[in-house]
Order: sequence, then C-alpha cells, then structure tokens
Amino acid sequence: MSGTPGRTAVSEHVNTLPAQLAPPVELPGPVADLAEAAAAAMGWAGVVLPETTVLGRRVCLVAELLPDAHAERICLGQQPVTDRTAVATWAWPELAGRVPEPAVRVVGAIAVARHWRTGLANAVPFLRYGDAAVVLPTSAVLTHDYLANCLPRARAYGVAVLAAEPDGDACGPVQVDLPGRVDRALPEVDALYRWVSELAYEQILESAVSPA
Repeated sequence: MSGTPGRTAVSEHVNTLPAQLAPPVELPGPVADLAEAAAAAMGWAGVVLPETTVLGRRVCLVAELLPDAHAERICLGQQPVTDRTAVATWAWPELAGRVPEPAVRVVGAIAVARHWRTGLANAVPFLRYGDAAVVLPTSAVLTHDYLANCLPRARAYGVAVLAAEPDGDACGPVQVDLPGRVDRALPEVDALYRWVSELAYEQILESAVSPA
C-alpha cells in the first residue's frame, strides 16, 4: 500500500480491472481474524467482538471495558440490558441518576465485506458513535470502481479502508489503504448509543466466560 493516505499504490503499477471483468472475490480469511488484524493495524484499543447484526448491519464492534463502571455494576448486580425499548427509557428525565452507568466505551465498528458498497453500507451508520472501518480483499481494491467510487465516498464519510492480502499469515496481512478521520468529535451518548454499548457489554462478558 502507498505511504500517501487515501492513495492505492497498485493504481500506479497495475492495470485495474473493470468491475464486470473481475474474477469472483473471496475473503482471504475468517471475518474474526480479519477484524482483529484491522483493529491492530489501526491501533484501536479494546476488544474486537464477534461479528453480529446491529441496526441491521453486519459488523464487528470494538469496545473498551471501563473497569470502574464494570466493578460498580457487578456490586449492584446490574447485568447488561439488551432490550432496546427498555434502554430507550433511560433517557427519560425522571430516570436521571437511576440507570446503570455505561460499562464500555464503543471504540468503533469494522465491516468485513467482499465489495466496498456492502462494507460502507454496514460501517457508515456507526460513525455517529465512534470510528468505522471496512476490510476488503486486495483484489477488490484493484478495480476502477473502487478507485473512482469507493475512495471518494470513504474519504468524505471518514471511514477507514483496509486491504487484506490472500497470502501470508492465516488471515493474510491487513494494510491500511485509507486512514479514517482523526478529528472526530466525542460520540453523542444518547439512548441508541447506550443500547449499542449494552450489546457490546454483553458480548464482552460472554467472551470472558467462553472456553478458549
């Protein structure tokens, strides 16, 4: 990949393939492995959680456990609440100071996809609450469609794009092709964010007790 943000090195040395002539694209490794590699490549802190459907989008949430809030919730017996309707009431003024504190910080969401359109559709909604990234097979970034249509959109939204090689390690090396936006404001902690954070909290607790 190029050292220049948002510019794919292969575009200068390899003839790109028209989308309709490109061979079928396959992921070079398991989704979980590619998401782990992507989070490491971007330096995201937190736990990369298993792929799940949130808000109708397939993503791997990345969340950081907040030790103090987690300890307090254990002491008070406050388990994760994943019912969206119930969490929506937490924003009511009369419940101020009476609802559980957030036990995790949502760092971002990673969408692993075969095509950039699917990846962006899955990742963009989470920009309101954190960072977002798309992982694509390297063959998918060799097309004119990717260069002409994906990169401008991803740059405008502030979504990071990473390319996964089909060879190398078990999941293949993952490299950043387009960095995400770095000047993002703090997430809005509304009812929807609280619900997403409760889903992530539940996943973190489940992963802690699951056998290796």
